[in-house]
Amino acid sequence: MSNPASRIDELRSAIRAHDDAYYGADAPTIPDADYDDLVRELRVLEAEHPDLVTPDSPTRRPGAAQGPTPFAPVKHSVPMMSLDNAMDFDELKAWGERTSKRLEAAGRTSGVRYTCELKIDGLAVSIRWENGVYVQAATRGDGRTGEDVTANVGVIATVPHQLSGEPPEVLEARGEVYLPLEAFRELVARTEADNDEAERAGRKPKPVPVNPRNAGAGSLRQKDSSVTAGRGLSWWCYQLGELVGAPHPPSHSEALSWMGSLGLPINPETTTFDTLEEVYDFCERWEANRHDLPYEIDGIVVKVDDLESREVLGATAKAPRWAIAYKLPPEERTTTLVDIQVSVGRTGRATPFAVLEPVFVGGSTVSMATLHNEDQVALKDVRPGDTVVVRKAGDVIPEVVGPVLDVRPDGLEPWRFPRTCPACGEPLVRAEGEVDHRCVNAECPARRLARISHFASRGAMDIEGLGERQIELFLDLGLLEDVADIYALDLAAVRDLDGYGDRAVANLSAAIEASKQRPLANLLFGLNIVHLGPTGAQLLVEHLRTLDAIMAADPEEIAGIDGIGPVIARSVHDFFADPANRELVARLVEAGVTTAAPERDDSQQLEQVLSGRSVVVSGTLDGYTRDAASEAITARGGKAPGGVSKSTLALVVGDSPGASKVTKAEKLGVPIIDEEGFEHLLRTGELPDGTNQA
Repeated sequence: MSNPASRIDELRSAIRAHDDAYYGADAPTIPDADYDDLVRELRVLEAEHPDLVTPDSPTRRPGAAQGPTPFAPVKHSVPMMSLDNAMDFDELKAWGERTSKRLEAAGRTSGVRYTCELKIDGLAVSIRWENGVYVQAATRGDGRTGEDVTANVGVIATVPHQLSGEPPEVLEARGEVYLPLEAFRELVARTEADNDEAERAGRKPKPVPVNPRNAGAGSLRQKDSSVTAGRGLSWWCYQLGELVGAPHPPSHSEALSWMGSLGLPINPETTTFDTLEEVYDFCERWEANRHDLPYEIDGIVVKVDDLESREVLGATAKAPRWAIAYKLPPEERTTTLVDIQVSVGRTGRATPFAVLEPVFVGGSTVSMATLHNEDQVALKDVRPGDTVVVRKAGDVIPEVVGPVLDVRPDGLEPWRFPRTCPACGEPLVRAEGEVDHRCVNAECPARRLARISHFASRGAMDIEGLGERQIELFLDLGLLEDVADIYALDLAAVRDLDGYGDRAVANLSAAIEASKQRPLANLLFGLNIVHLGPTGAQLLVEHLRTLDAIMAADPEEIAGIDGIGPVIARSVHDFFADPANRELVARLVEAGVTTAAPERDDSQQLEQVLSGRSVVVSGTLDGYTRDAASEAITARGGKAPGGVSKSTLALVVGDSPGASKVTKAEKLGVPIIDEEGFEHLLRTGELPDGTNQA
């Protein structure tokens, strides 16, 4: 770098601006991961050029200085420091090695114990009780001075106004105020409903919350505490601050246990380990299961448990040396929106999608993201050339959250939905009352490719070796026109193509032949009937049994099947009423595909002890795979939905159940049973004796 001083000034200015947006206005303009990159770059440059380090550098203080605010300032009795980050296991291991060496150099040779806590994605606060009575709460602020949010924190249900047991003269506890996911979803729904009403009345709509962290922080900093009270905020305690009138527990884990006995909420996932290997395992487990929680986390906080060891380790100007935050892969990053294009699917649905400058987010590199439909593009107002926030959570399809308006280039025009299909040039039509545009051309090449790809996919006919690339090639060569042509494919012509030897052709032939034995429900799903998914296809087969009966059924008969509504019924009827579709089906039948459900053996049919009742399974059971457990329930007339609701008969928990399901079952009073109880339920249809509702 030719001028490190200039780059350092630039980074400091940018970080201070982002600090003001994050800490002061609760409206960050970039994702945490992008902010972390700026701070890490500044630290590297300051390490390389120590003569350029200044006392007021953002790397030397934990938060933002207080700007104009409606809340009075509060000086922290014990500074609230931030944490250094470990971005991967190598950095976490390096921190552990540094910690051990410092302790050994100080003569502390016994093993180090580590307490691991989930890093809640919320707002850090310090709360004070005097003689057991709640008296004050303050935000972190710049680490030394925060904002007085006593009234607003006081309406959070999980913050006790009177401590239990024998509280000390002064107890100050640090923790995280956060917005649970369910409360966030309710806030979004309320805001959208209020905006609909506002638009009808000609008033300006309010911004829709984009994530729980920002929504939670904004809820805490309301001028009217009654507004805060209606938002559903919660609080976890994670650290003991000032303590007067009681001996300080010798370890962090004991301090947490003691505070819990006084009535403070301690996160139940907090765990203490003897080795860094166990710490790694804990981090890996929550990296894989972070979305099972009813709140958002962005990392794991690892702390040295012994308080005397903490005194030896000390702190830098900004962060303690005895703790580190292991950051989970970022789920939001910024990148450039290169273009907005439209794809056309098997039913003609035209879906806009973002073409992005590739960015690593959510554990993978993302170069495209869905934009859903015309209304969503207009609502987000993203434009080619924008810097945009991209979000990818777990296995969820990447999405564009919105633009970073502060850096929008001048002259960017709003994007307009095209009037014609990009594949065939025919009109794109949006029917009244629908959000989607559709290509009206049944012979559109994009629709044809998507239809055949769907038919051959794993969820339908599962023809291995017939992917989208191969189908596109066969279409270009005239070897395929529709799904029935798969069963008359000219394999000799395929053998002459580059990349296709005898083995590849034999494998493809075998896969096509095997697909004829796929169940009737898979065939129905593969036919690309609008609105008909795999569950609806299975219900059709269970009740009508044969393809002929399904084709002959009128809409009223189909809609009479429990679980199939009038929209699906009309779509199925209209599909089979189309002569072209009936001719296509006739060719498939002639090819030998399965056209009927297996005959029932009533003598072996299980007693329907769970008829109409829902049982949810979470975690690993010794005697069942996930599919086998669901089949055991449905074979007895029950339902096996993926989520817990008020109508759930029981939640069956095995090893490592989803925390969100358990929490919801407890909240709704749904009985929770183990595998032995599940066996009893399958035999009798009754909950085991002594089962208590949560």
